[in-house]
Amino acid sequence: MKDVNVPALVVFVLFFLLVTVMGFLASRWRRADDAAHLDEWGLGGRSFGTWVTWFLLGGDLYTAYTFVAVPAAVYATGAAGFFAVPYTIIAYPLVFLFLPRLWSVSRVHGYVTPADFVRGRYGSRPLSLVVALTGILATMPYIALQLVGIQAVLDVLGVGGGEHANWFVKDLPLFIAFGVLAAYTYSSGLRAPALIAFVKDALVYIVIIVAVIYIPIRLGGYGHIFGAAADHFKQAKAGSMTVPDNKQWTYATLGLGSAMALFMYPHSVTGVLASKSRNTVRRNMAIMPAYSLMLGLLALLGFMAIAAGVGSGVKGYNSQLSVPQLFANMFPDWFTGVAFAAIGIGALVPAAIMSIAAANLFTRNVYKEWLKPAATPADETRIAKLVSLLVKVGALVFVLGMDKQAAINLQLLGGLWILQTFVAIVGGLFTRWFHHWALFAGWAAGMVYGTWKAYGLASPATKHFGGNAAEIPGIGELGYIGLTAFVLNLLVAVALTLVLRAVKAPDGPDETKPSDYSAEAGDEELKNAPEPVAAH
Repeated sequence: MKDVNVPALVVFVLFFLLVTVMGFLASRWRRADDAAHLDEWGLGGRSFGTWVTWFLLGGDLYTAYTFVAVPAAVYATGAAGFFAVPYTIIAYPLVFLFLPRLWSVSRVHGYVTPADFVRGRYGSRPLSLVVALTGILATMPYIALQLVGIQAVLDVLGVGGGEHANWFVKDLPLFIAFGVLAAYTYSSGLRAPALIAFVKDALVYIVIIVAVIYIPIRLGGYGHIFGAAADHFKQAKAGSMTVPDNKQWTYATLGLGSAMALFMYPHSVTGVLASKSRNTVRRNMAIMPAYSLMLGLLALLGFMAIAAGVGSGVKGYNSQLSVPQLFANMFPDWFTGVAFAAIGIGALVPAAIMSIAAANLFTRNVYKEWLKPAATPADETRIAKLVSLLVKVGALVFVLGMDKQAAINLQLLGGLWILQTFVAIVGGLFTRWFHHWALFAGWAAGMVYGTWKAYGLASPATKHFGGNAAEIPGIGELGYIGLTAFVLNLLVAVALTLVLRAVKAPDGPDETKPSDYSAEAGDEELKNAPEPVAAH
């Protein structure tokens, strides 16, 4: 049995209790006249201003898995692990071009999910369905990895009785965290993670700023840290302090593909649609890069873990534990508790948003669209609450019943999958030229090709889905499979659209109009628009 770090555990529990109380009180924050409406439970009443949205999106995108996995990648591979920094720098100018348009058209027509928009834009129920199912499929392993992040913290804290304890005792802390998360999400909807995100982001910034100053002082400065990391990679003959020439295509395409996929995730769109105005979205895309600075500092923790000797001499050491163990080794016990609270709460906030986003997709684009078209707003809210619970249960079962490597592999696949919705969503925000059956065929081609190529990749840890890079056809360089699949997706959609337009194949009705894409809350165009039309 591991020794429990009591001071760290006490601080961790106190912060956990604080955010639990905040989660339940959030139901009274900005209380709506009609709480039995999916706009209120699933989008916080579309009422969040600039700072609430900034913290919500930060809590949404910078998760416990980010906190653990980015420095773990640097710890294991060196400079290649920094790909997350350039991709977040690329992402915000990119999404600045189209997210305000998505917010505007969604506000006018009452769209709650990106699949709602696809349904309204193309008049295609099948295309809307596959966009929704892809979103749910990509989100599920992401939620599971938040629970993996909590497990990593609990493991280093010594909570749960160790590897040989009874399975129930070992996982009891995780059950408790899951139960609390499920309860306040059910009760308060998106308002809970929005309120808790203030605490989460404040803790994350404090911990990272302290870490990048205090830990190097203890380790002899950054010169020693970088030198120790360089020596380590040279001896291990794996990883390097710079990206090797033969991996630069992989690095670049992974960065670009990840940037394109970032705001295709349903939980990212949920945070955007919860904003109260178009300008709120635009301002957030301008100030969100502040998180990229934090991410760069966070990645340096991987080098610090090497210099501190974390995992040294341990065969098959789990790099996912490197940052929690670094904190436990370097910080005073009480501040270790603060750091672990940042990671733990950094799991709860995005897990809540992700489960809400998945529930919104199922409710609007499966339940209402296909199972019960006459569902009332109260019915939608009730189903969404229940589905949010089921999604969390599924993630918990996945974490407890499967190897953690499977969760990591599926999360990598999730990025590949969600990128295949880019053509339908972003293309539709600027043009109605694409035919909906061509988009469906392009999506299918990208999904099949990407999944097939990923299945054929092996690694020391797994026979299949062991990586995210394969040879790019026609170029011969190794590149991100998701981006190659996206290019295939786009080519199929363009080619088939040309064919379908040539034969004058019937198109679905478009319920949007050009002015919808620039509408602002309070504009006369919006005030005079027809009653919001939900996808049905």
